[in-house]
Amino acid sequence: MSGIKGRKCKALIRGLIPWILLPNIMLLLYCLTNPSQGKMSSQEDTCPLSMTRLLKKSSPMSSQSAESQSQQCSPKVNIMFMKTHKTASSTILNILFRFGEKHKLKFAFPDGRNDFFYPSPFLCSQVKDYRPGECFNIVCNHMRFNHQEVSKLLPPDAVYVTILRDPVDLFESSFHYYHRAVPLTWRIGGENKLDEFLNNPQAFYSPEAYNSFYLKNLLFFDFGLDNNLEADDPHVMRDIHNLSKHFHLVLIAEYFEESLILLKDLLCWSMDDILYFKLNARRSSSVSRLNPEMRAKALQWNGADWRLYQHFNATFWARVEAYGRERMKQEVNQLRRRNAEMKALCIEGGEAVGAQKIQDGRFRPWQPVGESSILGYNLKKDTDPKFKAICEKMVTPEIEYLSNLGVSLWLTRLWGWLKDTIY
Repeated sequence: MSGIKGRKCKALIRGLIPWILLPNIMLLLYCLTNPSQGKMSSQEDTCPLSMTRLLKKSSPMSSQSAESQSQQCSPKVNIMFMKTHKTASSTILNILFRFGEKHKLKFAFPDGRNDFFYPSPFLCSQVKDYRPGECFNIVCNHMRFNHQEVSKLLPPDAVYVTILRDPVDLFESSFHYYHRAVPLTWRIGGENKLDEFLNNPQAFYSPEAYNSFYLKNLLFFDFGLDNNLEADDPHVMRDIHNLSKHFHLVLIAEYFEESLILLKDLLCWSMDDILYFKLNARRSSSVSRLNPEMRAKALQWNGADWRLYQHFNATFWARVEAYGRERMKQEVNQLRRRNAEMKALCIEGGEAVGAQKIQDGRFRPWQPVGESSILGYNLKKDTDPKFKAICEKMVTPEIEYLSNLGVSLWLTRLWGWLKDTIY
């Protein structure tokens, strides 16, 4: 009898092995599939044109034209947004998608997936239908930053913007979201994998391991830098100062509304252009509350990111001071009031809900492997017809919006189908 049970057990294990290996093989292929990993394009490929365009003053909201007339500058349309991971960047992306679509701007999009073959360094050849010397208005999808290549896509007057988040909170969020995609973490025992990791990170980390960059100084890695540098390495501050030469504005996720006001001012946009609903947010119950000891360990482990954050947090508040504290307060209050009005117009129940409660599949956000922790929205069924289109755009997740803009996402969708089917 025990022999029969043993054979059944072995058969069961053999049956499970493909389902365990297949998603990880697929994820590996997703990360490695890049038909354009050749040499960097030559300097002659640089975009030679000035693509600044006069924007129409028309808008679906009544305040737009009046505000535009009062502005003393022209709205900027050539933008590079460096989309960092787990920093509220998906909400910024939605704002850029809406602005670009409304004004018929030209996006540089990836091909087959929603990022530029991350974690490979960015190359112009990764852009869909790219031809040497071609100009674009907006570059904004996930990439591993490579300024030399990015600058070849955009006119000289392009504005470079990015966003940072407190490295401890970013690390917690990244660990939660990606740990099933990082084999190094699979052998961590205990109920609290994050604490176990932080108590002895070197036991579960190797710089050469697959997807290990999600576990250490992820911001540094996103910017194309060495994420294994320690905080006191002189290369860290050198790299930070080099980055500061490339970016005109660095937003701070913890001060998201103030960041948007500075962005609006820099781009000479209207308040309508920066209205938003928070996208890709996690269910609060899935957030690990780190005690002071664990926060200190996370900060030390991500020391390069912490120095990066400290530097640009200081420049951010210098920008706020220059803008004017009282003026900023008034603008933030106006933004909150306008967002509240849009939420009352658009959102059923007024708040985000779990993925399983989202009635329209178009508005279901991408979920991490094996979980449904990312929230989304239901639209009101009696929304005023003149606001329906903007309401739908404001709650549309990245993958769906890219599809609406004509981007082929066959590889992303294949991986998503496999992930959701197995888990």
